[in-house]
Amino acid sequence: MGVIKMSLFKKDKKLSTDSIDNGVGLITVTQPTSTIAEQFRTVRTNIQFSSIDKEMKVIMATSSGPSAGKSTVITNLAVTYANQGLKVLLIDADMRRPTAHQTFGLSNETGLTNCLTEKDIDIAKAVEETPIENLYVMPAGPTPPNPSELLNTKRMDAILMAVAEQMDMVIIDTPPLISVTDAQIVATKVDGTILVVREGVAKKGAVLKAKELLDTVHARIIGTILNDVSGSDESGYYGGYYGYYK
Repeated sequence: MGVIKMSLFKKDKKLSTDSIDNGVGLITVTQPTSTIAEQFRTVRTNIQFSSIDKEMKVIMATSSGPSAGKSTVITNLAVTYANQGLKVLLIDADMRRPTAHQTFGLSNETGLTNCLTEKDIDIAKAVEETPIENLYVMPAGPTPPNPSELLNTKRMDAILMAVAEQMDMVIIDTPPLISVTDAQIVATKVDGTILVVREGVAKKGAVLKAKELLDTVHARIIGTILNDVSGSDESGYYGGYYGYYK
């Protein structure tokens, strides 16, 4: 394994592929005073309170299956941390269906894949500034043939250690749990995991299986977010976000 360098960063609803094509909606940016934006800030507060005994510096989000809204949830959560004045890095570890580069209008030519496969790479080359103050993004990078194998390496451990030293918060978007092992692998390397469940899409059996898969690797599940709840007082794609934290 090559040396990993680190320098200061540069500046029943239908399943949808819209986030892959266009990125996710940033309601915390476009409607910062909305009820939903406030709910994201509440989730952030709950996470901070859950970390009294153990520092919650590197967290990830996953779901049981596709189109749960996990990328929307984790990206808006990253914005709320950045708005708090923390230096935040959002890592797109969903190398099979990446969205972060589309959300922020970034190139996906260099990203996490490059950091995992190229010797002696400076991680800063894979990190981009966003228009949001304090928020940085590491795109997924070119899609590799073996994402699970790349994530399950000491090099991934070293990357997370390096960025955690430079940032106040590291927030990771990972693939759904049921179809691939990527999220299980990342869950063993982070301080906490958020499970996103979308009403009308997620099946009870799949959600239970997702929790079982996380329990199998002794992941620390810090909360479950029920997404797109019907009957919300705000319409649109987002529906509602509600968090329960242990």
